[in-house]
Order: sequence, then C-alpha cells, then structure tokens
Amino acid sequence: MKSLFAAALLAALPCFAAERAYSTPQLLLALRTDTQTLARLTPVSDPGFDFTPGTREAERSGNGYAHIGDLNLRLRSGDGAWQDYSSSRERKPVRVLAAGPALAAADISATFGAGLPLTVERRWLNDKGALVLRFTLINRSARPVEIGGLGMPMVFDNIITDRTLEQAHASASFADPYIGRDAGYVQVTRLNGAGPALLVLPDGHTPLEAWRPIDDNSKRAQTAEGFYDWTVASKAYAETDWKTAGQQWNTPTSLTLQAGERREIGVRFVTAQSIRAIEQTLVAQQRPVAIGIPGYVVPTDLDATLFLHSAQKISAISAEPAGALTATPATAPASATAKGWLRYTIKSQGWGPARLNITYADHSVQTISYFITKPLEQAVADLGRFSTTQQWFDDKTDPFQRAPAILTYDNDAKRIVTDDTRVWISGMSDEGGAGSWVAAIMKQLDNPDAAEVARLERLVNETVLGKLQVAEGPQAGAVRKSLFYYDPQAFPAYYGATQDWKSWTSWNKKDAGDLGRAYNYPHVAIGHWVLYRLARNHSGLVTAHDWRWYLQHAYQTVVAMERDAPEYAQFGLMEGDVFVDILQDLQREGLQAEAANMERLMKQRADHWRSLAYPFGSEMAWDSTGQAEVYAWMRYFGYQKQADITREVILGYDPTLPSWGYNGNARRYWDFLYGGKTRRIERQLHHYGSTLNAVPLFAAYRANPTDLHLLRVAYGGLLGGITNIDQQGFASAAFHAWPDMMRWDAYSGDYGMGFYGHAYATATYVLNDPVFGWLAFGANLRNDGATLHITPKDSARSRLFVASTRTWITLEAGKIDSADIDIRNGAITLHLAPRTASTPTARVIVERDGKRNDALVTLTEGVTAWRTK
Repeated sequence: MKSLFAAALLAALPCFAAERAYSTPQLLLALRTDTQTLARLTPVSDPGFDFTPGTREAERSGNGYAHIGDLNLRLRSGDGAWQDYSSSRERKPVRVLAAGPALAAADISATFGAGLPLTVERRWLNDKGALVLRFTLINRSARPVEIGGLGMPMVFDNIITDRTLEQAHASASFADPYIGRDAGYVQVTRLNGAGPALLVLPDGHTPLEAWRPIDDNSKRAQTAEGFYDWTVASKAYAETDWKTAGQQWNTPTSLTLQAGERREIGVRFVTAQSIRAIEQTLVAQQRPVAIGIPGYVVPTDLDATLFLHSAQKISAISAEPAGALTATPATAPASATAKGWLRYTIKSQGWGPARLNITYADHSVQTISYFITKPLEQAVADLGRFSTTQQWFDDKTDPFQRAPAILTYDNDAKRIVTDDTRVWISGMSDEGGAGSWVAAIMKQLDNPDAAEVARLERLVNETVLGKLQVAEGPQAGAVRKSLFYYDPQAFPAYYGATQDWKSWTSWNKKDAGDLGRAYNYPHVAIGHWVLYRLARNHSGLVTAHDWRWYLQHAYQTVVAMERDAPEYAQFGLMEGDVFVDILQDLQREGLQAEAANMERLMKQRADHWRSLAYPFGSEMAWDSTGQAEVYAWMRYFGYQKQADITREVILGYDPTLPSWGYNGNARRYWDFLYGGKTRRIERQLHHYGSTLNAVPLFAAYRANPTDLHLLRVAYGGLLGGITNIDQQGFASAAFHAWPDMMRWDAYSGDYGMGFYGHAYATATYVLNDPVFGWLAFGANLRNDGATLHITPKDSARSRLFVASTRTWITLEAGKIDSADIDIRNGAITLHLAPRTASTPTARVIVERDGKRNDALVTLTEGVTAWRTK
C-alpha cells in the first residue's frame, strides 16, 4: 500500500517535459534531464509544497544559475595559482552513467570547462529511505591536486519577488546553517512555520566548514537573499577573497588528491515533522546534537550548560582560544536527568568569539561557536556611558538644531556621523537615526544612572519635543522623518563632497519634515514612556516634569500616529509593543478617558490584522520586525488564533542552532543598506529583529511553559543582542555574516531598536524540564534538594519567571539579589538589593493564575527578604 501511495503522489508531482520524477519514502523529486540537477523537491506529507524554486525553473534554466546538484571548485596543482571551476557557469552536456543502485548518475566533468584535472561523478540515491546527493572526485592527472574550495550550492526557494505575503508564506522557505564541521547541517523551514522542515545532513565525511554566498544570476534584493554553498573546504577562499576578514567559524582547510586518488562527498535530505522536531530527527539520524542553556552567548559571571547527544563517545573537548571556555562534566544525579544526554557546565573568560571543539571516537569533530561577554550589567553600563558621552552631540551652532542629541557613531573613524547621504542616519529619526538615543534611554529603564538620565531628559525636552516632534497645534505629537536634510544652497559647505547626494535617500527639508512615517512614532513614545516610569518609580532622577506629563506625552504620540501617519500605522511596528504598556499604564493611573480612546484606536488596528491571513505587512515586501506588536495586540484583545499564527511564523525565520550568531537570529539581510556603513544585501547577525522577536516568544512561553523551544529561541535573540556591544560600549547595528567580512558594522545605526527588545524583556527563567531537569536561563542555579537558590545574572535583575507555578515577578523599582524557591510548595523568597538614593522603595508585581498583586517594599541598608503570598 505504501508504494502505491508514493506512486500516486509521484504522478501528481508537476513535472516539465525536460524533467524526470523520482521518489523516496519522505520526498518526491524531479531532476532536469539535461543537467540532472534538482528541479523539484516536495515532501510526501505535503505534495503541494516545493522546497526549491521550482516554479522559477524556466527563468533559472540558463548559464550562471546554480541548482542543487551543482558543484563549485577552487583547485591548484603544486604551488600554482588557484583556479575556479563551476558546473553552472557555462553548462555543457553531462554524460549519463548507468544508474545501477542509484536513482540517477552522470559524469559531469565536461560542464566545468577545459582544464579541470578531475573527473567528477554525481549520483542521486535512495539510501535507507533518505535522498542522497553524492559526488565522487577522481584525480585523473599525474600530479597531486589541492582542493582549496569545495562547495555544493544549497538553492532553496527564498525568493519573495512578485509574491504577495500570502503566497510567500505558503510557498517560500528560509535556510539556516549550523556551521559545525562534521556535526553541521542546514535546516530549511517554511515561512509560515508549519512542518515539515527539511534537513540537509552530511553524507560520509562532508564537513560544513563555511557558508559561502555564491555568485548566481538570481539578483539579490530585499525580496531575495541569494544562495549559499555548503562549503567543505575553504582554505583557498580564506587566502584570497577573505584574507582581510575576521575570524571564520572554523579553521579553513583544504584536501589533496594524489594522482588517481578519489574522494566522496555528499549530503542527505531528510524531513522533520515540525520545526520543534528538528533535534529529535537529528538524534534519530544518529547525528551529534548540542543544546546550550541559555544559549551560546556566555557572560563571564554566568554558569552556562551544554547538553550533548551522540552515537559516538566523546574523546576530547578543547577550546579556541585556549582557556576561553571550560566544559566540566556534571556529576550524578545532574547528568542522569537527561536520558542519553551528557551535561557539561560551561565557564568562560576573556571577551569575544570562542570555539568549543568536540572530538568523537570516530575522529569526527563538532564545533560550537560561542561569544563571551562581560557580565551583562557591566556591558549595559558600558553602553550607557558610551552613548551619553562619545555619542553626545551638543553643538549649539549646528545649522539643523540637533543639539543636544545622541547621534549615530562611526567606530572606524571614531567620530559622530553628522552627515550621511541617507539623511535619517544623522537626523535623530527613522531606525538608523533614532537607534542610538533609543538605546541610551532604554538602558535607563532597569539601570538608571543619574547623570545619564539628566542628559536624556534634556534630549527629550529640548530636541525631541519641539524639533523632532511637533509640540503644539493641530498636529501636536506628530513626528518628523529627520532633523538633518540636504539643502546645498542653504549650507553649501556642510555636505561631504566625496559622497553621492543625488539619490532618493538625501531628503530635502520638506521631505525630512514629513509626518507620515508611523515607524518613527514608537521611538519617541519610548522616550516619554521611560521618563514616565523613572519619575513614577524613583526619586530625584527626573526633574523637568512630573510622571503624569511624560505619560500624557507618550499617549499624545500614539494618538498623533493614528491621525497623521495612518498609512503605515496599519502595520505592526518595531517596538510597537510599548503601546500596550502605555495603555496599561494609563489604565493603572486612572486616566480613563485617555485609556479608552487609545484602546479604541488600537483595536481598530488589531481588528484589521485579525481579518488578514498573515497580518505582517510592512513598507517592505516582507519583514520580520512587525510581528512583535501584532502578537502583543492579538493577545491583549483575545484574538488567540492570530496570536498563535504569529508565533509560528516567527519560528519559521528565527532558529535555534549551536552558534551564537544564528541562535535566535531573526532573519534580516537588507538593512545594512539603510543603517550600516558597509552597504550591501547580506545576512545580518543580530540585527534588531533578534531581540524584537524574542519579546513575543517570551510571552508565548509564559503562557505555555512546557514549550522549551520558545524559551530557547527567545533567549538566543535576547543575548544575541548583547554581542553588538564592544568592550568600550560602542554598539554596532549588526554583524556581517559573509565570510569576506565576519565583523561588526562600523555604524551604530539602528541597534537601539534591538536594545529596546533586550531591556524590555530581559529576565531570569527557572524551569524543571522533563528531559534536562532544573534549568535557569539568565541566572546561576544551585539545587540543595529542598530549595533552589537562584542568583540572577541577567542585565536587569528585576524580572523572574518560575515555570512550575507559572509565577511572573517584575520589579518596576528595585533589584533582585537572589531568590530561593521551595521545591515542595513553590514558595518564592526574594532577597532584594539595598536601597539607593533614587530607589528607596521596591515596587513588586506578582502575576499568577491570571491574578496580579502589587506591593511596595521599603528597602533597608542590608538585604530585604520578601516572600510571595
């Protein structure tokens, strides 16, 4: 029956005349008859879906278009120069071989062009139920051949061009690599977050050493990220194209074939029932699996945990740089809590990227990429100090009246960016210009510093209100697009002569003053809202106005957005979840008229989103930063179905992988064009989408604390956003993930939107997992059998979630030094930090079983103990 079912599905697979169909138990596929490359790859469980860009096969059939089944090589004989060969650059007929046990086989040597010293054979196989792509490389020359570049194109349908959002979510996929050498793999997930997911695994000894963007005729754009090589050997690229780059994920290597020698490399394609089932599928495939808690960003004062599962015994674990990481096996019973898993405690020292190398008994090597940071409170303090000093702009003669301000910073040139052709970058608004001052003010939410607050209060009252934001009149509260603009007649000597001021990005005064971009309004609302919270919960920090004034101006900003920027207000906005807090603060403060009006305005937006299949529109064709606000309002208004759809869509582009760069990294690949110094389409690591998308995943986890996957992805994004902060406190817009750079962008750009997400959501989470036992995210945990002793190490130390009792504790004032949790009855005792001049009283909010209790706790000079009721 099963074979008949597969045959029926195979017959239903759409296939052009120049293609031939095949099947495996999990996948239906079609190969082009001329090149024998992959034309379609469809899961048996969903035959209407194609992981490859099969619908674009006609337009992508010529020379220069890569497909799965192609191969890229960089070779040399002896000490000669490296030579490039590609099977897709100028196609020649392949020689079909007798398939034998394979589905299809061919000698593809001719399509690499003249001079190739190798014979290259390719076979497609059904091996134990898995689809396998295998290449055999044979040195047919009389001399040794060194292969310094060896890559298999991974061409999946990430092309959103000419698709509606509904079509894109239904048909497109994103590929994310675990660049972990012999344990490496690629996961391909659908935009809608639904299963099945596709896993590309090594066949034989085929390490995933690097993830190289390939030169393909498919144009990169905001709607098309481009394709990558599964790169087995990368030494030749490292010596040439990447020689000025930062440290690669793995040490670049090459392989040498002696005369007559052959080598096989290849990949296996299997499906996982769902995104959450990826690691279970890897275990079932006997692949090495790593799970890091809380992830792979490790502050030096935090004890992290690593779980490893492998069919092979571990023979050695080492770190690069030496001593940067130590992995200590946990003693029983801790290591016995996870059947089949080995548990290690990870400690770190130093700062920056580090690699853990795990060698197994079969000599295979798994690498895990970590990032070591300062203790989080110190990293955040560095950010606050740097942004309010090195980025502080107080030039009273500035012709654009930006003083006082916190402006974008160029960390290469060590200067404030007072003029950029993308005028918003120097104009205090839009994401690329507001980022730095938003980061500075969000830092104060949980870690206020009196001197920094004083400067920020000046910034809000002297520059934001009245210059960036209309202060009075019929458009009061509206926000301009930029304070900086291009006017060479008025300021002929101000603009850099070597820059191109002729593009659309160099707005004139009228365009810069436009009020219609809703995305700018949350930035300003945040400024007012944080000062409201500081004035309400602390003493003496905020002096220009009282708390009510700032809350009213936050509300006024929201109303103005609906009035003056309705076109983009129909979309979810980055940081827009702050609007939920503003509304709830209005309600809590008894400002009923304002609260009722704001709730009415927000419900209009939410009702619109509720009517859409995928309510994630944007000024961009596809985006990953409005989902957080959409989720927040769907939850607030009780639209749980839409909230669940939003959550799953986030998981479709936000993976958990054993790498600090990709773990919790919400997909983004075009914003270097708008906020970076190096402008290009390129996969960005820990752009602000990482932390913004963490916010709804944390909320979803608190609603369902049995779903550990949500917490792992969320914490990956939360801590990923800290890696942007360097040792001096400069915060970069994002990390350049292409191997020719591998370093942080020199502009601070739009990082502040990401730090908003971090400061807004940072917390300690404690849970008892049925597989891994007691775990702490953001804290050090000690279990004495009766009591859990928790020492928070997150950057705020003001939020704690205990999953076993679904207790959510937040401190709007005060900090948690430690907490004790009685394992028997769930009682939680907080040990609060001593009072300070600005924080004599802690404001504690406890939410459990849908009930909320507020308490004011007078702090003492010593430690104050407070217990949940």
